[in-house]
Amino acid sequence: MLNEEIEIAVTQGENRVILKQKDIVDLFHQLYYNSRVWENTYYYGYPVLKCPLDLWIYEEMIVELRPDFIIETGTFLGASALYMALACDMVNNGKVITIDIQERPDRPPHPRITYLTGSSVNEGILKTVRETVGEGKKVMVILDSDHSKEHVYNEMKAFHSIVSVGSYLIVEDTDVNGHPVRPDFGPGPMEAIAAFLSENQNFVVDTRREKFLMTQNPNGFLKRVK
Repeated sequence: MLNEEIEIAVTQGENRVILKQKDIVDLFHQLYYNSRVWENTYYYGYPVLKCPLDLWIYEEMIVELRPDFIIETGTFLGASALYMALACDMVNNGKVITIDIQERPDRPPHPRITYLTGSSVNEGILKTVRETVGEGKKVMVILDSDHSKEHVYNEMKAFHSIVSVGSYLIVEDTDVNGHPVRPDFGPGPMEAIAAFLSENQNFVVDTRREKFLMTQNPNGFLKRVK
């Protein structure tokens, strides 16, 4: 979690510059992202395309919240679904429903994982998810598919109601469009969050989930408070 009061002096030769904590975090974030190392990160041999610090936060959240269902949009090769399923194994609770428009036969099998093929905002997919989850369950949702503002906003509108009070709607890759990377991306997840929160008072940004400072999901951990 950023502390705006922290300042750090950086000296190079005779030059001395005072930087805010956010400046340094943003510079490291840009270095990390532009290195593309997140494209060369693996979980049990499967490319995971996530910052390990965010994965650690997910593990902490699963242990703390013990969700009955984790809904993920944007499966890719299934590494993050496997990661969360194995975390659910450790707490002996939870199932993962993961959605992607592309079917891949080489995704990791696990009894806690259900793979659905189709658009995350397709009414048939949404109906399947709602019927599977049912009523009165603890549900966490992670959005990681198409990162355009319109699509993310539509996902948030489609899935927010099944998130249980006290749990989270997590919007990934809010760092694009200059927050602080990919300034040329165009309106994306961060802008979708702003639009959603302007209309919905049931969720608040929980910056405690950004405690490691480096996250690819700044302002993306939305806690349902009512």
